[in-house]
Amino acid sequence: MTTTAELKKLYGKGKKKKILVIISLFLALMATALFSLSFGASSPGITEALNVIVYKTFPFLNITPPSALAETIIWTIRLPRIVMAIIAGAGLAVAGATMQGILRNPLVSSYVLGISSAAGFGAALAIVFGISIATLGGYLVIGNAFVFCLLAMVIVYFVARIRGMGSESVILAGVAVGFLFSALLSLVQYISPERNAVQAIVFWLMGGLYTSSWQNILICLPIVAVAVILMMFQAWNINILSMGEEVAVSLGVNSKRVLSFNMVLETIATASIIAFTGIIGFVDLIAPHIARMLIGNDYRYLIPCSMLLGAFMLLAADTVGRLIIMPTELPVGIVTALLGVPFFIYLLISKRRCSFN
Repeated sequence: MTTTAELKKLYGKGKKKKILVIISLFLALMATALFSLSFGASSPGITEALNVIVYKTFPFLNITPPSALAETIIWTIRLPRIVMAIIAGAGLAVAGATMQGILRNPLVSSYVLGISSAAGFGAALAIVFGISIATLGGYLVIGNAFVFCLLAMVIVYFVARIRGMGSESVILAGVAVGFLFSALLSLVQYISPERNAVQAIVFWLMGGLYTSSWQNILICLPIVAVAVILMMFQAWNINILSMGEEVAVSLGVNSKRVLSFNMVLETIATASIIAFTGIIGFVDLIAPHIARMLIGNDYRYLIPCSMLLGAFMLLAADTVGRLIIMPTELPVGIVTALLGVPFFIYLLISKRRCSFN
């Protein structure tokens, strides 16, 4: 029979392993960021890239100023793109992990609420007809995509609430809303009087980080950061809810309140990202699965692990998209789909199971 001391020792070993995995992922992310910053159609190199960052971050230090070309490439073009990739990947992965936990479905992604289709429809209205419910920081398309994401969440919430606010109700309502906005998006594309507008819609739907700027980051980062931090604080409730509603009720957890609160957080985080990057798929689905394989189902560790994995995956995919057919680039949404689909199929046919019990 295992003693209490032995159980504590086993728990301590497991905790150390999880922390080591998280630290390793952080180091891998930093290494990937440095590589992405240093190489591309123009490759100033790692030393020059670090020099630019130090010079711009600590202007009071007496160091040799970088060349104007290196400063433009590194500080103005690549670094904002890398930072946005980290923000987007982290936010999408945390949102996906949270939704899989509270809905107790390993194949659920953050787009189950239909918000990706809603964002596409909102962006299409702004691109084709200039119709906008709201603008965000003066950006018509960004503001419209964000507002329609929130609108989709509101519709899903009220439909699911009528049916009792269970996980099945949320999933079914999300699928229905997704089909609705997908049909409306197709309608806008069909009746668009300009071919260039249709091409712009398709390009936006592919997802990309090419419009990243420090101004966009200053708008997106605070929203995503607050939502992610609040979802982290929900880790214990998600742990309980992922065991089933009966267990949650017996432990005094209001499952409907936890579900509603995390739906709002997930939607706000995902909407903020989609508005600036377009639709980027599979990161929110794949990153939590890999995290579970590495550290298990404890959301106190799963959320940080998913966050780092999502950031690493999206940054790596964007780097591959930039380098694979230089000097042109592939939209990151295409790269994540090409890499994500085989892994998703592997998950379906593999003997491994990601338990939610």
